[in-house]
Amino acid sequence: MMLIDTHCHLDFPKLAEQLDDVLARAKNANIKQMVTICTKVREFDKIVAIAEQHDNIFCSVGTHPHYAQDESDISIEEIITLASHPKVVAIGEAGLDYHYDNSPRDVQKTVFRRHIDVARQTGLPLVIHTRDADDDTVAILKDEMAQGAFPALIHCFTASRELSQEVLDLGLYISLSGVLTFQNSTDIQDIARELPLDRLFVETDAPFLTPAPHRGKTNEPAFTVHTAQKLADLKELSLQEIASATTANFYRLFQKVPPIITAEGAGE
Repeated sequence: MMLIDTHCHLDFPKLAEQLDDVLARAKNANIKQMVTICTKVREFDKIVAIAEQHDNIFCSVGTHPHYAQDESDISIEEIITLASHPKVVAIGEAGLDYHYDNSPRDVQKTVFRRHIDVARQTGLPLVIHTRDADDDTVAILKDEMAQGAFPALIHCFTASRELSQEVLDLGLYISLSGVLTFQNSTDIQDIARELPLDRLFVETDAPFLTPAPHRGKTNEPAFTVHTAQKLADLKELSLQEIASATTANFYRLFQKVPPIITAEGAGE
């Protein structure tokens, strides 16, 4: 069995300070590949350095909506240039966050659209962050998709059933985090039961959102298995079936990542 952590932040201090141990635990948990996600283009060098040092780690390049105002001057051309690095397999994370509003909403929208354009031009999947911004997220995605298709996923899905249906109708994917395991996440669990298996990923968003039964600890890629197991339970499938499906989905969307072929044929 193999799992892929499609979204973690290995450059964040709680993980970077013990990276060798974190990666060893991930290996023991059959987390075969990871994508460490960029939140600031100006910190891309330290993120890509982690990916360069490990064959099974890849990365993205982009600006989180929290930092949209700080990086509003970064051009499409600059992001495209960085995205040409062989270890860059995705764009983002980018999107809208109206929960904290750390950047003005109009700036968030502009930077979000800029990243969509990069995804469209490069063909790399856009990792979308959306929180308390369902209506504007859907409106922008529909408008931009009408101007030309682009690959994308909603990461750490915590939104409404309506948003899930809208993004599925647009041909996008959905990634589920440790939030799925939280006792009070019954709404998300109900939605997860209905989501088509061929559009799903599992992730940690480490070091945040630690899944049960490790609540209170720093999240890390090894804990991907707990989200996958919860998804298996909700869908009344085996962990192996979830692992195989999410791995196949990953290679379908993240086409720049070389597949790992296992004894069971995952990745073929």
